[in-house]
Amino acid sequence: MENKNQFKPYIPAEKVTPEFTVTSMVMGILLAVIFGAANAYLGLRVGMTVSASIPAAVIAMGVIRVVMRKNSILESNMVQTVGSAGESLAAGAIFTLPALFLWAAEGRMDKPGIIEITLIALLGGLLGVLFMVPLRNALIVKEHGVLPYPEGTACAEVLLAGEEGGANASTVFAGMGLAAVFKFVIDGIKLVPSEISVRVKGYAGELGTQIYPAVMSVGYICGPKISSYMFAGGLVSWLVLIPGIVLFGENLTLYPGTAPIGEMYAAGGASAIWGSYIRYIGAGALAAGGIISLIKSLPLIVRTFRDAVKSMKGGMGSGSERTAQDLSMKVILVSIGVLTILVWLVPAIPVTLLGAIIVVIFGFFFATVSSRMVGLVGSSNNPVSGMAIATLLIATIILKMTGDNGVHGMQGAIAIGSIICIVAAIAGDTSQDLKTGYLLGATPKKQQIGELVGVTAAAFAIGGVLYLLDSAWGFGTEELGAPQAMLMKMIIEGVMENNLPWALVFMGVFLAIAVEVVGIPVLPFAIGVYLPVQLNACIMVGGLIRLCYDRMHKEEKEKERIISDGILYCSGMIAGEGLVGILLALLAVFGVDAVIDLSGKLNLPAAAANIGSLVVFALVILSVLKFSIWRKKKA
Repeated sequence: MENKNQFKPYIPAEKVTPEFTVTSMVMGILLAVIFGAANAYLGLRVGMTVSASIPAAVIAMGVIRVVMRKNSILESNMVQTVGSAGESLAAGAIFTLPALFLWAAEGRMDKPGIIEITLIALLGGLLGVLFMVPLRNALIVKEHGVLPYPEGTACAEVLLAGEEGGANASTVFAGMGLAAVFKFVIDGIKLVPSEISVRVKGYAGELGTQIYPAVMSVGYICGPKISSYMFAGGLVSWLVLIPGIVLFGENLTLYPGTAPIGEMYAAGGASAIWGSYIRYIGAGALAAGGIISLIKSLPLIVRTFRDAVKSMKGGMGSGSERTAQDLSMKVILVSIGVLTILVWLVPAIPVTLLGAIIVVIFGFFFATVSSRMVGLVGSSNNPVSGMAIATLLIATIILKMTGDNGVHGMQGAIAIGSIICIVAAIAGDTSQDLKTGYLLGATPKKQQIGELVGVTAAAFAIGGVLYLLDSAWGFGTEELGAPQAMLMKMIIEGVMENNLPWALVFMGVFLAIAVEVVGIPVLPFAIGVYLPVQLNACIMVGGLIRLCYDRMHKEEKEKERIISDGILYCSGMIAGEGLVGILLALLAVFGVDAVIDLSGKLNLPAAAANIGSLVVFALVILSVLKFSIWRKKKA
């Protein structure tokens, strides 16, 4: 406990301030649902989610300090603790659960019920929090100064800079409002097309960009490197693979296509070739990328698990000090036992009691790995999809070997994979939040209860969100590509039925291996191969804006403030667009979308429509400049 005695948090252990209050719970639950829904929409569109901790923290600071005129940093911390749980649960759920809707659309099974989805998400979320709690003393307290927990530390710094809380919160809210307007103009009334594409005559390739604020914001937040890897993957797909397929197979009908490739291209352009062939190459690259990232992390994973289990022998934080109090170990063990039985008994998860125990053991292993890895490399580099792929492969093979190889087995495999994926995502988020609390002097026990509240609220919302998005557009469509869920579906079908176009999948696998050999991170490149190039190009624009900021010859502190403001504004834009995306899905379900659609009434020439799109996109980019560089100049 040496580190604990040396470290003094911002709020001393002997001082008691408001923390677990009605205000923090209501605001936290609202943000958990809002950021959960927004991130579910974003993740299904672009295959990536973003952390909600910092925007949740600045919104909390703005409301509690400025609107309510209270000076309560631990209350603000509780809001972000509860609020960020929604984003993590959504990230885990959208990687897997849409596969059930895809099978239902193919007529293989009935659609999963909202209660079924809620139970799977809830079980995974609660287990993720409960598995992390015994590790807090080992990873957060004893390893303080060793494990940096980048997001958790950054969130603590934002909360400590409370004097700027109101200004920072206004930046987030401005992003939400303006992105909502842009999204409604682009996808609501459809005043301008959502993307601009350019074809070269005599060459089957295609290039262009979308103009969505949230997609560009992903590029800004991820930075120029990740954005460029994704864009490179898109270039390979749309300017190399698609023209190659059209050139060499023009008169051929190749599985899984159902018409000659030349006819497909003439009717649907590069998008038709992408839908029939490139998706499988991208899926192979994604699967290989997930497995490669897992293999590269294996030594760290083994060492992490061994060290964490050893450290746990020192006991949990159970001291009399407020900042050392965790949930009771008895409560945790009984709760895990009850949840294990529920995994066995819930009809949506068709496993035996032994299978349920295996799920929980796998869950604890990956929760431990996830909790320590986010401490080392941050949440964005945590190979959750790799863990999910490994789990799905093992679960599907075991189910098939035990004779459960039909639709029932496929449903079971995706449910098991969903639980493990959500467990890993929530455990990582919980450890970041507990690190923030440790630095600020929060009460761990209250934060842990807050995590359970946030997970429960988000689990009850995620079923409705998935149902709504599926009813409006469907998964695996141009609007909602759902890349990870499509990949999980392909893996399970490949093992169970052996009906995949394996030549295309292996092309993707070896493309990923080649990229790894030359030292390029595989997963962002593979996502780029899988997704439309227009989407990757929009992400690249955000990355280029961030690159300009990074290269500015300014004082380091000023540059950091500008970049930080940009990240807060872009986080707000992601939330704003996500919420309007949910609203538009509601309008689509009720048939109102056709009433407000102006695209058919205006009948703009293609050139004029493209100029309109460019003007809107320029306004989106200028708004980022306004709330980062120009705002500081004015100040």
